[in-house]
Amino acid sequence: MRNTVLALAAVATLAACASRPDPTPTGPTGPTTPPVTTPQGPTPGSAEDFRVSVGDRVFFGYDRFDLSAEARSVLERQAAWLRRYPNVRVLVAGNCDERGTREYNLALGARRAAAARDFLVSLGIDGGRIESVSYGKERPLDARANEEAWSVNRNAHTQIVSGAVS
Repeated sequence: MRNTVLALAAVATLAACASRPDPTPTGPTGPTTPPVTTPQGPTPGSAEDFRVSVGDRVFFGYDRFDLSAEARSVLERQAAWLRRYPNVRVLVAGNCDERGTREYNLALGARRAAAARDFLVSLGIDGGRIESVSYGKERPLDARANEEAWSVNRNAHTQIVSGAVS
C-alpha cells in the first residue's frame, strides 16, 4: 500500500511540474486577442498603386503642350515606377478643355500626349511600352464651363493597359 501511495505521490508531483500554456491575456473587460495587422495602401505594382503613389495625370496651360516643372516631376515618378515594373504597358491620353474646334483640340491633345510620352522615353522607358492617343475635348474630367473646370481638363493621363498586379 505504501508503494502505491508513493507511486501516486510521484505521479502527482510530475503532473504538477508539467508545462501549462500561458494564460490568455485579459483586459479590463475580459480576454483580449492580439490585433490583426492588415496592409495599408494599394498593392505594390497595381494600377491603384501607380495612381495613388506616383500620379497618373499632368496638367497644361491654356493652348499649351510644354511640360511644366510640376508635370516633369510627375513624369519622373512615373518613369521610376515603370522601371520597377518592366512588364507594364501604358496609354498616354491627351485631353483639352471645351474651347476650340474639335479638330484643333484633337491636334492639341495629340501634342500633349506626345510631350508626356517623349519625356518618359527620354527618361529611359522603352517607347514600345507606351501608346498615345488624343481625346481632344471629348472626355472632360469636369463638365462645367469655367476656368477651374478647364484647367483640370487640360491634361495628359497615363493609364495602365496591361502588366500591372491585380
